[in-house]
Amino acid sequence: MRHLTDLAVRLHEEEDGFSTAELLGNAALGVVALVVIWAALQALGLDIVEFIRGQLVAGG
Repeated sequence: MRHLTDLAVRLHEEEDGFSTAELLGNAALGVVALVVIWAALQALGLDIVEFIRGQLVAGG
């Protein structure tokens, strides 16, 4: 636990040097993650809706 505390303190102290390139890189990774999640939901979404519809129709 002490190691994590030391790491957090060090990262906070080194935050002054956080550059625009690092910010843009992090933003790009976030956008890529959202696109991957969106694509997965698009691919699986129809199957999930059909499953729910089938369960509702079978139950009724």
